[in-house]
Amino acid sequence: MTAMTTPFERTEAFIDGRTAHRPPCHPIVMRWAARYGGVRYRDFCLDPESKCGAMLACAEDFDLDWVTVMSDPYAEASAFGLQVEYPEDDMPLDRGGRLADLDAVKDLQPYAPDDHERLNKRVREIEIFRRHAGAHYFIVGWVEGPIAEYGDLRGLTEAAMDFYDDPDAVAHALDVIVESALPFISRQVEAGAHCIGIGDAFCSQIGPRLYRAFAFEREKRMVDHIHACGARAKLHICGDTSALLPDMIRTGADIVDVDHLVPSVADYVDLLGDGQVFSGKVDPVRVVQNGTPEQIRAAVRADLQAARGRCILSAGCEITPDTPVEHIRALRSAAERGAGGA
Repeated sequence: MTAMTTPFERTEAFIDGRTAHRPPCHPIVMRWAARYGGVRYRDFCLDPESKCGAMLACAEDFDLDWVTVMSDPYAEASAFGLQVEYPEDDMPLDRGGRLADLDAVKDLQPYAPDDHERLNKRVREIEIFRRHAGAHYFIVGWVEGPIAEYGDLRGLTEAAMDFYDDPDAVAHALDVIVESALPFISRQVEAGAHCIGIGDAFCSQIGPRLYRAFAFEREKRMVDHIHACGARAKLHICGDTSALLPDMIRTGADIVDVDHLVPSVADYVDLLGDGQVFSGKVDPVRVVQNGTPEQIRAAVRADLQAARGRCILSAGCEITPDTPVEHIRALRSAAERGAGGA
């Protein structure tokens, strides 16, 4: 492919292992995008036009290859009854409505995506991206993974204890979460998403045994559904996922995110199948926010080399809102320097 390839075409070619003149650049910009776009974070979370305007400005001004609906983890949680407060310009806050006990966990019922405002707004965001950018950018929708969603609904401490106190109740709730997520995935793909991200951050805190018992098959079911809808799947788990990466890859996700806390992906590259790539994994604070442009480019080159070129450029997690503008330019410019895995 030539240098005139669109970001969407570049990403698709790169995932498929076809020739692309550089790796795609997909940094997770949420609070950073809101600040860059002059948008209050409440509006970034709740107003589709504000979020999409800020995200498209970042993609256009920094020559990024994707746009995404990511902002906070509470869209589906609010559909399950969590009460959420949205400060004017800060992260959303859990204000009550959690599952009070294991009896409430056992009584959890699926939601209908069309009945909930925040879920409809997410679909609307994807429609806005398609209207303004067509198939120019790689458009990524989002759902919470089963373990992360359970942690939001129950509280992390209580959720961790529930795995041991009543695994059957937990399994019921996780199945309800997945059952609800599937039609929400379908709505987003129908609206124009090329890919659906699954955010399951709490998995890195429960260890490989519980991950295999509670998360793996459910994540795989979500990935399979995304593929059946005709879209790509992205799996994002924060933290040191070294012990989970073989199973994360086995879910079949096309894009497997890797946090900076994973020492290296070198030992896992051979586990990738055709049409699978990593994304990551530069330290978003120590390197991207606080480093120099040359340190950013060096870190990207090291990650690409460890991944033998099979890695989308991104920090390991969200770009911090205090990251200098020139550091985002350095991250993006490393794509040119790192083409071919060098």
